[in-house]
Amino acid sequence: MPAETRMTTLRAPRAILFDLDGTLVDTVGTRVESWLEALAIFSVHVDRAFLAPLIGSDGRLLARMGAEHAGVPLAPGADDDIDRLAGERFNDLNQHPRPLLAAATTLVHLDAAGMPWAIATSSRSDEALASVASLGLARRPMVVDGGGVAHAKPAPDLLLKAAHQLGIEPEDAWYVGDSKWDMLAAVAAGMTPVGVATGATSEADLVEAGAQMTYPDLARFLDDVSTEIVPGDSAVHATGAS
Repeated sequence: MPAETRMTTLRAPRAILFDLDGTLVDTVGTRVESWLEALAIFSVHVDRAFLAPLIGSDGRLLARMGAEHAGVPLAPGADDDIDRLAGERFNDLNQHPRPLLAAATTLVHLDAAGMPWAIATSSRSDEALASVASLGLARRPMVVDGGGVAHAKPAPDLLLKAAHQLGIEPEDAWYVGDSKWDMLAAVAAGMTPVGVATGATSEADLVEAGAQMTYPDLARFLDDVSTEIVPGDSAVHATGAS
């Protein structure tokens, strides 16, 4: 694992996309709990250590990976049933979500700087409501969710749809996320992947999945964004620890 601060020149973004769970809002633990309960109903028993790094991936994929790990065959369509059940349980549990350090401040700064941004999450739309509301933003952000695409992360569908809705080319966007699924989706979409180790994935694992820059949290990310992103620049000089 790299131990020293590194600097790289990134392509300047015309917009920045963010993951939601584990990136903007501290909900990974709640997600894990909801998935453990949903899988167990289908006799799929896995432990937290296995499940936590899967959070952020397409729910149907997560259900299949969990079943394969547990050695339990799933009936056709059961992956979708488990995904929906996990989402329902998450909504029950996610009553008081807590924004992660500097999440709202980062988004407010981007608005002030005139930098377009959006949220691209594998969650279904109803599952994102409480988490987005917890950010306390003055305006409702654009949210592209997993219910509106054929395949969520690590497929690039979510990110490509968000770029289209923002009216930009994928290569002109950064995608900021906390999981390897975020980084893989960004790479597949042709975006610049930026990792924050605020979920269940280390900076080293984010780099391995394709992150071009990593940070321990959004506060460190904001330090760079607030001084280095100037709309209209052709390059961004970013510093981060990895």
